[in-house]
Formats: sequence, structure tokens, C-alpha cells
Amino acid sequence: MEDRRIRLGDVIDDYCPRCRLIMNHGVVGMVGEEVRKVRCNTCLSEHLFRHGRLPARRQAEKKKLFEEVLKGMPQAPEEPAEPPPPAHPQRKLYTIRRHTGGKGPGDGSRRS
Repeated sequence: MEDRRIRLGDVIDDYCPRCRLIMNHGVVGMVGEEVRKVRCNTCLSEHLFRHGRLPARRQAEKKKLFEEVLKGMPQAPEEPAEPPPPAHPQRKLYTIRRHTGGKGPGDGSRRS
């Protein structure tokens, strides 16, 4: 599919410094074929087109936080521990008997 050229009023994704997120923006300023200024559709602030890139400070913070989380993770054991052998090789099965109302268990005759 051929890329359509961007025009004024088109909606594109960009980093909004006010929202601090990548959001939908409307194109409000162009020089030739190049987008120069955009308006955030969420907070309606206008700013220069940032090509969807996070600021360097935010990228460094994200990397630092990610490394901190990895440090706090428990280390995986080298060898998996063998499960202990079962105490009884066969399970015991039990039958549950309960009275469900009506006639009791037996021959069906009633005693008064």
C-alpha cells in the first residue's frame, strides 16, 4: 500500500510534553512536506512535532527503573530440586455416604 502524504488537519501520533504520553495529535503547521507543529487532541496544547520520541531524561529513567526491578527479582535456581517421593504409592479413595432425604438406606420399609 502506498503511503499517503500528510496534510494539515491529519491525525498523527506524537509525544505530548504536557500529557507526558504518546497521544493523537492534529497537524497544524507544515513547511513543504514536513510536519512542524501539532496540537494534542487530549489536552489541546500546541508544540513542535517530536517524531514520537520520548525525551532523553524519560528514556534514562525508564531504563534505570527497569534495572532496579530486575535487581529485586529472585535469582533462578541452577538445578531444579527433585520432588520428594510420595509417602504412599497409591492414593486411598474414600466413598462419601450421606442421607439425601426421603427414604433412608435399607429395604425401604418404614418403622413407626
